[in-house]
Amino acid sequence: MVATGSLSSKNPASISELLDRGFHPGNLLNDFDYWDYVVPEPNLNEVIFEETTCQSLVKMLENCLSKSKHTKLGCSKVLVPEKLTQRIAQDVLRLSSTEPCGLRGCVMHVNLEIENVCKKLDRIVCDSSVVPTFELTLVFKQENCSWTSFRDFFFSRGRFSSGLRRTLILSSGFRLVKKKLYSLIGTTVIEEC
Repeated sequence: MVATGSLSSKNPASISELLDRGFHPGNLLNDFDYWDYVVPEPNLNEVIFEETTCQSLVKMLENCLSKSKHTKLGCSKVLVPEKLTQRIAQDVLRLSSTEPCGLRGCVMHVNLEIENVCKKLDRIVCDSSVVPTFELTLVFKQENCSWTSFRDFFFSRGRFSSGLRRTLILSSGFRLVKKKLYSLIGTTVIEEC
């Protein structure tokens, strides 16, 4: 029900005027029932699909790090903080939700920042059958721990050096840069997490 300015005041005569026009207190309940039909219930299939998509994105990121540790990073282990890839995947899904093709239109460039130098690790195309509409650049950051470099110094000079190579520890922080490819404005979004 919409209130209008046609009633002069809130006196009993105005209330009787409402009743004469056909307003009944029982109609108020019907007005509230309206919202039961307007507000959609969460679609369980969408929630499950988003969780499945998030988990497959986590696997893609973990595979990227696993492949890169031998080929591009030259280390035997990459230690990833708990839930880091999960947080990144959720942010990627959030940033892709406003795109016309969603995650399917995404090309992700994965980099690692070591001492202010970015090293390219991989390029992930989410769906090769879709023309990319935006790019995401993910920058992992190395944890600045002095004990790992101290440990590597000792083991590199001793008898353990042949079998032991350095361990890379990733920071819980990362940078995600979104660049729209087909926008007249050329929007770029930078998120530092």
